[in-house]
Amino acid sequence: MSGEATKDALLTKIADKIPVSSDRVTVVGSGQVGMAVAFSLLTQNISNDIVLIDMVEDKIKGEMLDLQHGSLFLRNANITASTDYAASAGSKIVVVTAGARQNEGESRLDLVQRNTDIMKSIIPQLVQNSPNCILIIVSNPCDVLTYVAWKLSGLPKNRVFGSGTNLDTSRFRFLLSQKLGVSPNSVHGWVVGEHGDTSVPIWSGVNVAGVRLREINPNVGTDSDPENYKQLHKDVINSAYEVIRLKGYTNWAVGLSVSSLCQSVLKNTNNVHAVSTSLKDMYGIQGDSFASNPCVLNQNGITEVLNMQLSNSERCSLRYSAGCLLDLQNSINI
Repeated sequence: MSGEATKDALLTKIADKIPVSSDRVTVVGSGQVGMAVAFSLLTQNISNDIVLIDMVEDKIKGEMLDLQHGSLFLRNANITASTDYAASAGSKIVVVTAGARQNEGESRLDLVQRNTDIMKSIIPQLVQNSPNCILIIVSNPCDVLTYVAWKLSGLPKNRVFGSGTNLDTSRFRFLLSQKLGVSPNSVHGWVVGEHGDTSVPIWSGVNVAGVRLREINPNVGTDSDPENYKQLHKDVINSAYEVIRLKGYTNWAVGLSVSSLCQSVLKNTNNVHAVSTSLKDMYGIQGDSFASNPCVLNQNGITEVLNMQLSNSERCSLRYSAGCLLDLQNSINI
């Protein structure tokens, strides 16, 4: 009997199968963050076509097999892995998580040149195999590496963005929700600027059900606030360092954050997310400084950037954050 005899007896073929995928997502880097992204995408049914790329062959094969063995509990997922970037061909989204890990006590900005050099070997190959893809940069320092990826890729700005302060905003809303005793979904507020130490909380817009906290407490988020809400933003900044101190890395929250960005692109939702993009000529920012701002995401990537109504102090803080990032961008060797 031929190797196909059982299959031929079971199934009568009437047409060839044509591989069609409109939601292929390639995740570059099989570390803790990359696998959290892949797991979130699969378990939330955001994509059923995942490609894992990494340079460590045994590691990437093991991760692929581990996920494939759970296929019964997923929705007809196609999970592949390779060390060859050609496997990523035809991707709608490419998520880049590869890079040197942030160590305890190390600023994200300290990583910049090491990870810039890694990007030089990654981005051209990804774009060559998926010229119509949307690039989402997660590797740190996220904002500067998004700029690097944009320069290396040759893609338009709408198709290259960083995960940015989408996660910082989630942390901010969670901490606010804990203090206020309501769900994070019912607290609305944004963190913009650098995904890091100079990020800017937009206290002037924080609200619950449309009621701005500053209508109740005009000093909320300031040094004069007797309830010390300002500490919440300090906790946002320190949260990654604290998680790294406790468990050695961060992964689950960023995986969920990135999967939400992919969902907005693949499902064409027009949801607004705080992602890293060029803020040139906005808020008085000069140069192609990449930093986070609320943006509309859909199948074309970023289609609109919101013009936030900022207080004078918030505008100054955002300009400072963008300026710090621009200085760093100008100091690296691409």
